[in-house]
Amino acid sequence: MNYPSKVMRATELVKMGWPQQSLRQIYNTPGQKIAWKMNNAANSPILFDTDELEKYRKAKCTN
Repeated sequence: MNYPSKVMRATELVKMGWPQQSLRQIYNTPGQKIAWKMNNAANSPILFDTDELEKYRKAKCTN
């Protein structure tokens, strides 16, 4: 999958076809290094490293 930028918001990834629930699950997984909040505010956007997200996707597809 091709991503337009190295870091993307969850809303942008949903528009590309990622399920919101999957992105939320990745973010809530302890120890993951794919997603983080922009700041500590409750409504802060969740950002994703698209290189790491693609590695995750490929690993899940082969299992």
